[in-house]
Parts: sequence; C-alpha cells; structure tokens
Amino acid sequence: MNDTVQAEGGNALDKVKWFLIVAILAATVVGNNMYGDMSVLIRAGGFVIAVAICLFLASQTEKGRNFLVFAKESRTEVRKVVWPNRQEATHTTLIIAAATVLMAMLMWGLDAILMWAVGLLTGLRF
Repeated sequence: MNDTVQAEGGNALDKVKWFLIVAILAATVVGNNMYGDMSVLIRAGGFVIAVAICLFLASQTEKGRNFLVFAKESRTEVRKVVWPNRQEATHTTLIIAAATVLMAMLMWGLDAILMWAVGLLTGLRF
C-alpha cells in the first residue's frame, strides 16, 4: 500500500511540474509578444533561460528521467554502429541514383504505352 501512495504522490508532483513547465513556456511566449519593442538579444536570452529552466524541471519528472536514460542508451548504441567509409557511401549513393533513373525510365515507358493503349481504345489523342 505504501508503494501505491508513493507512486500516486510522485505522479501528482510530476503533474504539478508539467503544469509549471507549460505555464513558464506560455508566459515566455506572452512576454515575448508583449515586449516586442525590446532588444531581440534580451528577449532571446530570456527565452533560452526559460527553456533551460523547463528542461531542468522536465528532467526531474519520471518521464524526464526515463528520457535521459533512453538518450544515454541511444548514444551508446550509436557508438556501436559501424559507419560506412567515404568510398562505400559514394558507391551506395551511385547505385541508388542509377536505380532511381532506371525506375523513372521504366515508369515513363509504361506511362507512354498505357497512354497509347487508352488512345487506341477511346479514339482520343493525348
């Protein structure tokens, strides 16, 4: 029973944090609109500070912690990937370009044949 109460309490606190995040972002948008005559540098700095505060608050929630764990694991997985070298990437790109041109020509030819067949059947010339 204690675990359920703690989970619900944590969930309620997370909801408060998310509400606060939305409120801060909304206030930032409204403030940026209201103080449009101020320096863009000052407004951009305020926006960056507000977003940093929101990111910090979000990282303190359960979903935020899960996201940070996911991001760390993703970074680890990306490091495990064997990336192609320049020559392999160039060859793959040329193969894809050739296949694309070939398919475009085949579809153009099929379109011409179908247009000719429809012209014969209907008596219309396109």
